Amino acid sequence: MASVSGFDLLFSRIDKGILMAKKYYVVWEGRETGIYTDWNSCKKQVDRFAGAKYKSFTTLAEAELAFQGKSVKPGKGLAGKSRVSKTASANGVKTYAADEISAMAIETKIFTDGGCDPNPGKAGSGIAVYRNNTVDELWYGLYNPKGTNNTAELNALHQALLMAENEISSGRSVAIFCDSKYSIQCVTQWAVGWQKKGWKKSGGEIKNLELIKDMFALYQSLENKVPVLHVNGHVGVEGNELADRMSIMAIEFREEDFSLYREKLDIQSLLAMRAG
Repeated sequence: MASVSGFDLLFSRIDKGILMAKKYYVVWEGRETGIYTDWNSCKKQVDRFAGAKYKSFTTLAEAELAFQGKSVKPGKGLAGKSRVSKTASANGVKTYAADEISAMAIETKIFTDGGCDPNPGKAGSGIAVYRNNTVDELWYGLYNPKGTNNTAELNALHQALLMAENEISSGRSVAIFCDSKYSIQCVTQWAVGWQKKGWKKSGGEIKNLELIKDMFALYQSLENKVPVLHVNGHVGVEGNELADRMSIMAIEFREEDFSLYREKLDIQSLLAMRAG
């Protein structure tokens, strides 16, 4: 698959040396939903699939927003930026950089993380809530002495969805930022197909199934009002780093409830804590 970036139009050569504009294919209903960068990959998901729903777009940004159930004017993205800095894979999970996140005109930004030491082993989850680009709340907990990293990540995302539901009901715009592609794909992509197949998949057992069912029902109830976006961990995105420290605090204090951090929000001191 070719590497892609932002709204710059990529071209691929076809026979006789003619240039053809690259297209991005969104599959809403198919064997595996997502965004594909070539027709053959898209066709495998929709060919002879009853009720298949798909469409091509000329830019990655349009495809991403369409996949999330939104519309976009050509040349505009989530924050009206003309460039994005990371690549998206064929499954449609794009990674957002710190400057892109900061530029998004969203009132509430929720960062999630889960930790496990070792894996499997002692696990905990953390969240950092920003309002108007300023850290406002930190949360930690859901300690499990016999957990896994994936479960801890899912638990954190579940709490973020619950928080997002409250933010939406209060009239605020909200987005969630998670560094676990597994968690994002479980809820925003894979669960659609799993549900249609009676919560089964061809590859075998669906791990964390009951939790995923609850999360998917909540995600659907939000009617695509809350984008769940990917950010790389430990690359200097403050919200992600703070959520990480909260997950470690949950493990160290063995906090089973999901609790609000009530100490002074000394960002530098928190960032100086052990990372997960």
